[in-house]
Amino acid sequence: MDGVRRDNRSGAAWLTLDRPQQRNALTSEMIEALQQHLDAIARDDAVRVVVLAATGPVFCAGHDLREMRAQPSQQYYARLFAQCSRMMLSLTRLPVPVIARVQGIATAAGCQLVAQCDLAVASSAARFAVSSVILGLFCSTPGVPLSRNLSRKRAFEMLVTGEFIDAQEALARGLVNRVAEPDALEAETERLVASILAKPRVAVAMGKELFYRQAELGLASAYEAAGETMACNMMDEAALEGVQAFIEKRPPRWRS
Repeated sequence: MDGVRRDNRSGAAWLTLDRPQQRNALTSEMIEALQQHLDAIARDDAVRVVVLAATGPVFCAGHDLREMRAQPSQQYYARLFAQCSRMMLSLTRLPVPVIARVQGIATAAGCQLVAQCDLAVASSAARFAVSSVILGLFCSTPGVPLSRNLSRKRAFEMLVTGEFIDAQEALARGLVNRVAEPDALEAETERLVASILAKPRVAVAMGKELFYRQAELGLASAYEAAGETMACNMMDEAALEGVQAFIEKRPPRWRS
């Protein structure tokens, strides 16, 4: 699809933002291309991990401000942000983990994209900001996943100052999971992919769904939901095999 390239690698689907000349900006067309890929992956049982990558020096510069300024109406903006929010939610609702592979700058909705992914591996050259406030536009939608990754004060500081943080600071604040030198970024991402692929797909899918659902519940309700999920998971063939393998002191023989 135009602007987004999909490559399949042994159980992993790599989605690459491929408009480096446009700084991989999230035009309406780019958002739709991502949505179509995510919808297709949701129906593909062969996919067990998604990696979201990009070409060029910029991971994603956020929304295309020229496109936005060309159609100045509240109805248009409401449709655009609803379209983007649906795509962002699709990342969380996929039954498989989504890893952001961040090779360069991620700003505004590009930083939102990183925060919305389940995991993130960043190059040491990457930088992050929600900088639209400098233009008089508070990054409200990026603030949703950002405030769920960072502490509230850290997230709000980024939102009200628009200042950049580097990859090591992003790691310290919880925006990314791992940082690697630029020439080791691919290998570090592949290591994380391999670790996930070594686990049963059904257990990861059940766990991901519960992980996000319980976070919106009160403590007692979260424990109730988690207990129900574990009981269902325990009756799954993969868990029964894994526990039996532990008892018998042998490697589990997963079917998938």
